[in-house]
Amino acid sequence: MTSSSQHARGVVRALTEQIAVFDAIEREAQSFALEWIDSGAGLFRIQPPDKPNPHLCVYAVLVDEARRSVLLTDHVKAQAWLPPGGHVDDGEDPRTSVLREAREELGLEASFHPRFAAGNPFFLTVTDTRGANSHTDVSLWFLLSGSQEMALVRDPAEAHALRWFAIDDPAEWSDPGRFDPGMLRFLRKLKTHLDAPAAVG
Repeated sequence: MTSSSQHARGVVRALTEQIAVFDAIEREAQSFALEWIDSGAGLFRIQPPDKPNPHLCVYAVLVDEARRSVLLTDHVKAQAWLPPGGHVDDGEDPRTSVLREAREELGLEASFHPRFAAGNPFFLTVTDTRGANSHTDVSLWFLLSGSQEMALVRDPAEAHALRWFAIDDPAEWSDPGRFDPGMLRFLRKLKTHLDAPAAVG
């Protein structure tokens, strides 16, 4: 393994390890991911659609804290409402990846949300993808600052539509099959942080 590969693996491990897990499912996902990283297996997709399997992905979750809403995309391939995101390039820092994906899919120079996770991943999932060429995505979910007034440019190759979803409206989330399998758990974790008082000083 080259020194650059070792460095990239170390970065991914550190980001994964620091996630404050929310529930038993996320704890299991974190344990799986750390064991996978430490195994020496390839982390980054080098051959579409699924080599190696698993591989590392990122989600860019734009949060409008004032309106308590998150931005999702009607994803073309997944046929589900998902946060913008994609694959981490070979050797890429996932924090660079998530800002790149926001730029490519939304035309947005995004910034990390200042209150939550300090630019580190907020949530972790290990998910089998839907449809043909099903494989396992290990996904780091990052929180980015958002506003419903933001000017966004949809990438038609990636998304049929962009839409803000109200976090606290149960009707928005009544059909879990429309979303990433981890979405409702992500929302519960996010709400605990939104409802916590802001730190002083």
